Amino acid sequence: MGWEALEQAVRGCTRCALHATRTQAVFGVGDRLARWMIIGEAPGAEEDRQGEPFVGRAGQLLNAMLQAAGLSREQVFIANVLKCRPPGNRDPKSEETQACLSYLYRQIELIDPVVILCVGRIAAQTLLRTDAPIGKLRGMLHHIARRPAIVTYHPAYLLRSPAEKRKSWADLVLAMRTFEEYSGSRP
Repeated sequence: MGWEALEQAVRGCTRCALHATRTQAVFGVGDRLARWMIIGEAPGAEEDRQGEPFVGRAGQLLNAMLQAAGLSREQVFIANVLKCRPPGNRDPKSEETQACLSYLYRQIELIDPVVILCVGRIAAQTLLRTDAPIGKLRGMLHHIARRPAIVTYHPAYLLRSPAEKRKSWADLVLAMRTFEEYSGSRP
């Protein structure tokens, strides 16, 4: 499935009950040839309304984090594990994440990023197939769909816990080093 068919499939998806409560599916945004991919958990209310991941205050912080790493929002591809908003921003149910995962993995295949930055506990635990706390997952190299991946805190969490920004910066530094190491082996 190419980009157009994939986007149409996501926008018309009825694989789980979330389709009945969404305003629109949130496919993802950014450079489809990006060398960095950012993966979060699920759309929130504003993302559901605008149809774009990471908008609002958390999106502004993510943009600042990317800028500190020498990147702009337009240079990366940003997606979520879930393409539809869970009501009340509750944690996704396992059947909901399972219904969406094939879409995300196809996005990863099409983009073929050098590095994946996995933001937040839900995204990390889902993609790494673990229940380990995020504090145990960050600070080390993982692989998602055979690509190097770094786990960090979600920007919304950092807004509530600004003292953790230092740890998130260390994760970004690790992601930049990983990118440098792996990009030398790619065309």
